[in-house]
Amino acid sequence: MSHYAEVIGDPIAQSKSPAIHGFWFEKLGLDADYRAHRVTAEDLPAYIAARREDPNWRGCNVTMPHKQAVLPLVDRLEPLAKRVGAVNTIHRAKDGALVGRNTDVAGFLEPLRARLKQQHYFRMARVLGTGGAARAIVAALASEGFTLVVAGRDPAKARTLLDELAPGEHHTAPLVHFAEATDFAFDDRVGCCDLVINASPLGMRGQPPLAFDWSHAPPGSLAYDIVTDPVVTDFLKAARKAGFETVDGLAMLIGQAAAAFSHFFGQEPPREHDAELRERLTA
Repeated sequence: MSHYAEVIGDPIAQSKSPAIHGFWFEKLGLDADYRAHRVTAEDLPAYIAARREDPNWRGCNVTMPHKQAVLPLVDRLEPLAKRVGAVNTIHRAKDGALVGRNTDVAGFLEPLRARLKQQHYFRMARVLGTGGAARAIVAALASEGFTLVVAGRDPAKARTLLDELAPGEHHTAPLVHFAEATDFAFDDRVGCCDLVINASPLGMRGQPPLAFDWSHAPPGSLAYDIVTDPVVTDFLKAARKAGFETVDGLAMLIGQAAAAFSHFFGQEPPREHDAELRERLTA
């Protein structure tokens, strides 16, 4: 049997990760497999225990709702995963230990790198969501000098997230605050970097829509949605209609998968084929 890795979550049928890794196997001629495996919250400890005993298992990507629940089930955490408090990649180290990593941070920042190389007078991001992915995004943006507004159904949870990951002059708001139009007069945003990020599952197929009125976005903002099913969400459609630049969830998904792939299979994925991969994922 060939080596394999998996993506686990609940639900998991919508995951594009098997298609991404399968594409890279094809390009590299690699004899390996990557699967989607539904794991409920109750079954998570048993899943990890069983895979620990399988020598062909190289690890797994971890998606909702397990990114925090899996923390005590690994043998050690890399520093970034420990700081973020969320794991989205588990791999087997050379000594056999299961290592928890967070590749969401690198994956999220990847499509922003060109923008972040520029000098800005001020950087501000509105982060919508307070789950495991939001934790990685808040940590990533705080490290890049952003002032943050974190919005969630429970502002107290948003405040706790900020206190843990980004102490400083940041702000919280109830998610419903952004649902209705505003006539707020934004100041001059020339030379600034503004982001609006859906870091929640809202807008995903089978989930309620994300209610966000684009009058809350400063001129020149970038809209970024981490949802991948559908790729072009209503959130992004509305942003484009309002004249904003957008980044879809495939950018983060492919970026974090690339980092995980190297840990699972010991070689770098062929990123020169990203355009072809995108075409396959959206066909």
